[in-house]
Amino acid sequence: MLKNKVLLSCSHVFHRACLQAFEKFTSKKTCPLCRRSQYQTRVIHTGAQLFKAKCVTRIQACWRGHVVRKWYRDLRRTVPPKDAKLRRKFFEEKFTEISHRLLMSYHTDTEELLAEIDRCLAVNRSVLQQLEERCGRELTDEDWGRIQMQALHRGAHECPICLTALSVSGTPSGTGPQQPRREAVLLSCSHVFHRTCLLALEELSWGDAPRHACPLCRSHYQKKILEC
Repeated sequence: MLKNKVLLSCSHVFHRACLQAFEKFTSKKTCPLCRRSQYQTRVIHTGAQLFKAKCVTRIQACWRGHVVRKWYRDLRRTVPPKDAKLRRKFFEEKFTEISHRLLMSYHTDTEELLAEIDRCLAVNRSVLQQLEERCGRELTDEDWGRIQMQALHRGAHECPICLTALSVSGTPSGTGPQQPRREAVLLSCSHVFHRTCLLALEELSWGDAPRHACPLCRSHYQKKILEC
């Protein structure tokens, strides 16, 4: 389209190189279409100008289309549609994108995570081992005497579960009317409860009986029934 063109006096237009090749091949100067001889030629640039204008128009159309499509995509990413199904899909994509960005923002080192898990397991094993050693050893009468003295020094006169008076030797039973005496139990953590209250709590708690925890200090215990 950008090759030089010539206009003949017979009003026909040809590429300049094509016309020169035709004249050389026929050895005479005649129009390839109307066979008119002794014509005059004139170089014209109208076709090249039209082709350039067409190219410019096509490039501008492509660029405007790209700009409009980009603006429309940005609009669809930011403004929720009015249709219910499209609106639901829009928010699902938004939540998925936010979740993906949150996951990508976290730095997850697998080796460090596994090392941390190993450290936690080692600490838990150590605690469980100490607990086994503490709970597995039977307390002597001397130990129980020392624990009972700690309970007396604490001065607790009520069962922490039912909030009624304890009937333990060495503790006052209150100034009101005498209630039927209920067996009390001393725990290895030095807390005292009614035996029936503690048994009821143990039945409601999870786990095996030797692993019950004190309702006050949450430590595992051994227990001993006290004399009224």
